[in-house]
Amino acid sequence: MTTDFSKQVEILGQLHVQYRYDDVELKDFIEFNDVGLPLAYLASEGLCDISDDGKKYVAETWELFLTAIGVEDTGFVDLHDIYRKAQG
Repeated sequence: MTTDFSKQVEILGQLHVQYRYDDVELKDFIEFNDVGLPLAYLASEGLCDISDDGKKYVAETWELFLTAIGVEDTGFVDLHDIYRKAQG
């Protein structure tokens, strides 16, 4: 089971809001994903719809995030769920 796209959008939106300015460990990731993260945030807040091209950015950002923190997608419900898995 993997995380469905709507949850990916929600989780990446949470990540964007909570860590975009303060997290030194994710600084490079956040800078690199300067389209996927804001797009996920805007969509999660109902401020935009994601086009097919936009979905590619979000999906790539999702994969890069999981790789960056070293977890496999097993179907997450929120950002804290991912961090719990990353911690062991």
